This record gives sequence, C-alpha cells and structure tokens, in this order.
Amino acid sequence: MANLDLSLLLSMYDTMQRIRAFEQKVAYFFSRGLIHGTTHLYVGEEALATGVCAHLSKHDYITSTHRGHGHCIAKGIDLKRMMAELFGKAEGYCKGKGGSMHIADLTRGNLGANGIVGGGIAVAVGAALTVKKQHRSHVAVCFFGDGALNQGVFHEAVNMASIWKLPVLFVCENNHYGMSMAWQRAFNITNLADRAKSYGIPGKRIDGNDVLVVYEEVRNALKHVRTQGPMLLVGTTYRYLGHSKSDANRYRTKEEIAQWRKKDPIFRLERYFKKEQLVSEAELKKRSSHIAQEVEEAVTYAEQLPYPAASTLEADVYA
Repeated sequence: MANLDLSLLLSMYDTMQRIRAFEQKVAYFFSRGLIHGTTHLYVGEEALATGVCAHLSKHDYITSTHRGHGHCIAKGIDLKRMMAELFGKAEGYCKGKGGSMHIADLTRGNLGANGIVGGGIAVAVGAALTVKKQHRSHVAVCFFGDGALNQGVFHEAVNMASIWKLPVLFVCENNHYGMSMAWQRAFNITNLADRAKSYGIPGKRIDGNDVLVVYEEVRNALKHVRTQGPMLLVGTTYRYLGHSKSDANRYRTKEEIAQWRKKDPIFRLERYFKKEQLVSEAELKKRSSHIAQEVEEAVTYAEQLPYPAASTLEADVYA
C-alpha cells in the first residue's frame, strides 16, 4: 500500500469520528422519543463511506441508502442542517419533511438517501449516463447493502451500465444482515463480488472495516471506472446496532458483535497511528473532543429552529 499523506489520514480519521459521534447522538435522541420516525444507524461501518468519499469532489455524484447518514457526512454535508432535518425543522435539508431516510444535497453531488432497498442503483446509473453524455470527467458512486444485490433493479441497472460503459462505481456494503436475514442464507455464493462476472465487469471483495484498504482499493477502482466503465466493490463490514431503532437484535449473539468490535474501523486507524508513531494519543483525543463539540453545536442549532409552518403542509409533496 502506498504511503498516504498524514493530513489525508487525519482527515479520514476526523470523518469517521464525525460519523460515529453524530450517529451516537442521534441514537440518544431517538431512544428518548425526541426525534420521530425511524432511523438506521451507520455505527461500525464508517470506513466505507469515508474511504470512498475521500476520492470524490462535489461534482462527483453519490446515491445513498436508508442507512445513509455516514455517506452524507463523508460527502461533506452541513451537520447543522442535517440535524435540523432529523428534528423536523424548516431549515433542514428537506425542510423538515424528509427525515432520516431522505437527506440530499445536490450542491455537493449527493443525490439522496431513500427508504427503498436498492432504490439508488438506477439513479446512480442515470447520473453516470448524464456524465458520459456531457463528456465530463466525473463519476457516480452507488452505495447499497447486501440485500439490494438480490433486487431486480440491480440486474437491470448494472447490465445497462455495463453495456454503455458508464462511469459508475457500485459499492455494496455487506454488513452481514438484511434486517435480520444473514446474508449467507440469501445467497448461494460465498463471494458476493462474483455477481459482477455476469455483467462483464470486474468485481472485488475488500475489507470494508479498514479505511486504508478502502481508500487504496477505491483509488484503483476509480481509475478503471473513469476510463473503462463500471465496477463492483463489496466491502465486508458490520453494524453494531440493530437494523433500525425498533430492532431488538435477537438474531445474533453478543459474542459475534464483540468479535466484530475488535475490527472497529476507528480503533484500527488509531492502532496504525500508534504503530507508525504518526500521531500522539493526546492529539487524537483533542480531535475527538473537537468533533464532539461540532455535533453538540449542531444539536443546539437544530433545537432552537422553528418547525415548518402549517401553511407549507402540502408544499413539496408529490405523492
């Protein structure tokens, strides 16, 4: 693996910490009924969004999932407006009407999260087609979970992207469970990246809990995507929390979760810093404290904002 600049490593560390701190704060508010609707948290999966989006500019596109907070933050979204959306406030990204699963920021190339499994796959292919038609050098990145690999839209959209050689990178986040269904029970293959062969595109399984591996593999993948067309990366990762706030987590053992916590993406980067003697523990604590303060400021901002006016009830509603 090529040596990475320390400023880049610290930036990725900050991003993972920012995602973790934001999600833990959201979990706190949901558990106390202060945020309504539902939410799907990204705790444990931070390395994938971070390592991928570290390569992207605001002109590159992403599509997200119901578990989309990490993608949004890694793509540079404003934490204050994001928190405002979760609190249902008028200054939120969707004016307080979209909530956790529908955050988007078109100014930064974030085409949005959605609550439909695989719902962003065709959108990403459409964005990549736009890029190609306009002769631009940008790419589209599509995040989706292991469950979406069995959706019909995956077949249709990836086949189309392959035929037209579109600049789109498909990133499957295999966190081992589609709701409570273990991925091994939903597939008759052992390597999900093998699905790519059916469409004549390359596919690769990577360690999705090591941000250094993710960054390096995505760099190589994007070289292919920009010049030759689509590719599938399957990042092996794990969510520590339930599928959503209503998930009691009864289908997996505490021992399994504990084993995956040993592979925590933030701790792994901290161990790398220590091994290479790059950053002191005091400096990392200082950075973590600063990020925690960022999240607290986002909460304070969101809490004091007004809710949407009743007169706007039917505005921006299309279905």
